[in-house]
This record gives sequence, structure tokens and C-alpha cells, in this order.
Amino acid sequence: MIESAAVGLLPAKIALIAGVGIASQWLAWRMQWPAIVMMSLAGLILGPLSALALGAPVIDPQADFGELLRPTIAIAVGVILFEGGLNLNFTELRGAGQTVRRLIIPGAPIAMVLGALAGRYLAGLPWDIAWMFGGLMVVTGPTVIVPLLRQAKLSGRTGAVLRWEGIINDPIGALLAVLVYEVIRITSEGGAWLDAAGWIGFGATVGAILGLAAGFSLGWAFRHGHVPEFLKAPIVLAAVLGVFVLADLVAHETGLLAVTVFGMTVANSRLASIEEMRRFKESIAVILVSGVFVVLTASITPEIIGSVDLGMLAFVVAMLFVVRPVTVLVSTIRSRLSWKERLLVAWIAPRGIVAVAVAGFFATELETLGRPEGALLVPLAFLMVFATVIAHGFTISPLARRLGLSRSTAEGVIVVGSNAWSVGLAKAIADLGAPVMVADVSYRRLKKARDAGIPSFIGEVLSEQADHRLDHANLGYLVAATANDAYNALVCVQFAPELGRHRVWQLSGFEDENEARSIAFTARGRTMIRPGRGFESLSQDWWAGWRFRATKLSESYTLEDLKRDREGSDFVLEQRADGVLVFLGSNAPPKGAPGSVVLTFGPPRSETESEPQNGEKDREPDGDGSGQEAA
Repeated sequence: MIESAAVGLLPAKIALIAGVGIASQWLAWRMQWPAIVMMSLAGLILGPLSALALGAPVIDPQADFGELLRPTIAIAVGVILFEGGLNLNFTELRGAGQTVRRLIIPGAPIAMVLGALAGRYLAGLPWDIAWMFGGLMVVTGPTVIVPLLRQAKLSGRTGAVLRWEGIINDPIGALLAVLVYEVIRITSEGGAWLDAAGWIGFGATVGAILGLAAGFSLGWAFRHGHVPEFLKAPIVLAAVLGVFVLADLVAHETGLLAVTVFGMTVANSRLASIEEMRRFKESIAVILVSGVFVVLTASITPEIIGSVDLGMLAFVVAMLFVVRPVTVLVSTIRSRLSWKERLLVAWIAPRGIVAVAVAGFFATELETLGRPEGALLVPLAFLMVFATVIAHGFTISPLARRLGLSRSTAEGVIVVGSNAWSVGLAKAIADLGAPVMVADVSYRRLKKARDAGIPSFIGEVLSEQADHRLDHANLGYLVAATANDAYNALVCVQFAPELGRHRVWQLSGFEDENEARSIAFTARGRTMIRPGRGFESLSQDWWAGWRFRATKLSESYTLEDLKRDREGSDFVLEQRADGVLVFLGSNAPPKGAPGSVVLTFGPPRSETESEPQNGEKDREPDGDGSGQEAA
């Protein structure tokens, strides 16, 4: 009866885990906290903290899931590693630069050796488990680093190094841990070191062959039209699960290697639908990560928490203040980084999702092999995550400012499409003190931007080249302002997952955007200014003499005064008193608080128009994009 009651509660507990995990992700987004912290706190509340308060945990993974726990975590970790492999594009790696390659070789081996020494002599881990954990601690989580880079507004080179190191090292650190685990498993079963080396070679070969075969097969099927578009992403997910299980059946514990190679193969297969698959996989990975984190933290018992001692804390301190700095400073000798950039990179190394997920997986595997010391991996991994996220999260901005590596200006704007109107808009934004860039495939069309002193990007913003050449950490908004409405929509859809849908804007395509001929609102960016105010209409007004004008509001000159004086003008954006830019649409009028600046696009000032009583004159870019005071 008791067992049947427990089984009956299982669906409710699964729903609770999923709901709490996703709610933690949402709450982290709202509070601008790292999601890993919120998910870990949720798991602790449902697990050990509820056990202390209620006498029994709300979620007890081992008791609730039994034999299903281990394979479920294994499959989830496999999908997470495939998603990580999907980010390893060799073309992008070549473009990442010399410094990133040095942080991988020799950086990763140096970090592994130093981490193993710290694990053995400070945390008290056995040598073999210390080597495995040292390899795993090579990872630096990109899901944690990217928000930190945006928070600190780091300059291009430093931010790029940290971002690419996180992307590349995540699967590398996990694979190092897999290889060492294989040695532990084989020697625990009575095998010799030579047997272990041979078996690792065999397993690595099997995993690599299966991953390559699956990747090339899918690439061939997709390119030749054998799979419809709507089935591509689901088939990839099914293939990931199939490759993982098949590799494990052929050679034990090679599934993680196989799915990582599978992801790398797909990433480098030049598939037209790679972005759709990547987004689908990211969505699946978010769900799995949320569940895995809640389950892993709920698995921590009060006894495990009580086992945290001074040795573990000393290990964390050594990883922060010795292992990471020595690794970076040695790896970047005679690199292009300045000493200030090397110092910042040497400090910033937050651990994230992969570190905890893989540590939790191997903890259960080691306990199955009769190695109870493996249980220490989970609290050690969580200690590293919390320590690095808190220490680096609170110090990256002040340290970057102190070293002169961060930007003090507002988030940047990229304007796609170089024409007279868009260059005028870019110049007006630059005059407000916000970083702005104009992008176009034509060097000739970008002449107006260059003449106006506006930074420009020559090339296709949808290309792989743009991914590593554009400084994404500096981009906060996108305005698609070409003459092609469908292209504008495509650009907005491409950048929406990164910037947020509320930050990608495009010119109107039709006067009524709900009619059948227009692009569906779900497949385009937000409409700038208002429907019907498209490229042709704005260009005609520009050549008729309309110009951008920025007006600062005050107690004596309010938004209502501006609307009266600029009747018939377009309200383009508002810069609030704190420097934040807000682009305006028909459903997003300016708030007009005192101290804010409103940018309008309208005809030349009439003789009867009143002068703003705020001590400042309007600024109006002239025809060639240069700023001058309006008369």
C-alpha cells in the first residue's frame, strides 16, 4: 500500500520538479541572477532543507525514482553535452584567436594537473578521483559567463576570449572527466593500467565513429531533402538518444563521447537548418537542465552538507586564487593580451551547468563501483559553482571598470542597412552618447556611415563570420532598416533569441500588417514608429527635408508641449534619464519623464514653434549625417 502510494505521487513529483525548475529559470531572468543559483536553491529547499524542517524531504530522488534515477541523469547529461558540441564550429574556433587556443592547449592540461593536486592535498580526494575532478573543473560555463560579460560591458577582445573559452572548454572538460572515469572503472574491476589504456582507445574510437557516422548521415539526409523541415529537430533529438544508448552498449560509458562528437559533426556540416536545430536543442536542454539541477541538489542530504570541511573550502580558495590565475598567466605568456586583460581573464572563470551535471552523474557511477568517496563530487561541484558565480558575479563589473576594460555607455545599437535615413538615425543615436554601428554588405553604401564617423560592419550579419566578428556583448538593440521587408524580418528573427524579441525592431512593410500579404507578426521584429511607416515613406520624407531632432524634456517643457510642437512628426525613441534607450512603436509611446530625451523625425522647424525651456537646444543631424545645432 505504501509503495503504491509512493508510485501514485511520482507524477506529481515529476510535475513539481519541472515546474520549480522552469520557475527558477524565469525568476533568475526577472532578477538578473544566474539561473544556476536559483535552480540550486530550489533543489536545496525541496531536498535537505525540507528534510530538516519537516523530517522528510519533499523530493527524495533516490527513493522516488529508484533505478530510473541513474539512466535518466545519464541521458540528460548526454543531451546537454550534445548541445555543447553543437557550439563547437571549427571555423569559429579558428576565428577565436591565438589567446583562446592557448587557453585550451596548454591551458586545459595545466588546469587539470593543478586542479588534481588541489583535490588530492586539500579536499582529500583519492588520486584517481582527484584527476577526474581536476579534468572536470577545466570547464567554465558559457551560460554563466555571457550574462556576466553583458553585465560588465567588457571591451571586445577580453569578452571574446572569455566567451569562446567557455564554449570550447565545456565539452573538453567533460571528456577529460569521462576518460579518467574509464580508467577508474576498469582498474576497479581488476584491470591493469595497460588494459585501461587499450579500452579507452577502443571506446574513444567507437564513440568517435558512431558520432561521426550519425552526424554525416543526418547531414546527407537533410541536404538531399529526405527529411521534412518540421521533423528535422525531433529526428536530431531521437538520434542523440539512439547514439548515446548504442555507444554505451558497444563500449561502456562511451555514450557521452559519442554524442559530443555527434554535436561537433552536425555543427560543422554546413546545414541550412542548423540554427533551428540549435534553438530546439537549447529549449530541450533548458528543460533537462532545470530538472537535473533540482534533482541533483535535492539529492544532497544533511549528512553530505555536514561533510563539508575546511579542506573543501581550502580547495575552492585554491581553485580561485591559485589554479586559475597560474593557468591563465602561464598560457598567455607573449600573447596579444595586455597585462590588464590577462589579469581579468585570470580571475573570471565561473563554473556552470556542465560541471554540476557531469559531477552528479559520475558521483552515482562511482558509488555503483563501490567508491563512496564519489559522493563528495556533488558538494564540491556546488561549492565551486556558488563560490565562482558569487565571487565573479559581484566583482567583474568593478574590476573591469578599475582596469579600464568596461564601457560606461548604454547598450549598443546595430542598424542593419546603410541608407540616408538609417545613417541619420545612427548619427542621432551616437549624439545621444550610445554606441551604434551600421551594417551592410556593400562597402559603397557604407560610405555615408564612414563619412559620418559611425562604426560600420561590412558583411552579411546572418553569416557565420558575423558571429565571431561582431561584438555581441555590446549589442543591446537591433534595427533592420533595409528596403527588403522579408530580409528585415529574417534578421530580426535571427537576433531575437539573443537580444530578446522586445529589442529587435524593423520598419513597417505594409500599412495594414494584419492583412494576408504581410509577414506574420510571429516571424518578424517589432514594428518601429507605426504600421505603414516603411522604407519608401521614410526615405521620401528624408529627401523632402525631414530630419532627426533630439529634445530634452523638463518640468517646464513636457511631452505634451513636444507633441504640440511636433504635430505630424514621428516619435522614434526615448532615452530615459538613466541612459536607457527605448525604441517606440504604435503600442509603445514615450513616457516623457523630466530629464528624458525624445528623438523625433519630422519636417524642419517652423518659425512659430516654441523653443524648449530646458537650457538646451535641439540637436538635428544634417543631410550628410553630421550633427549641428538647430537654429
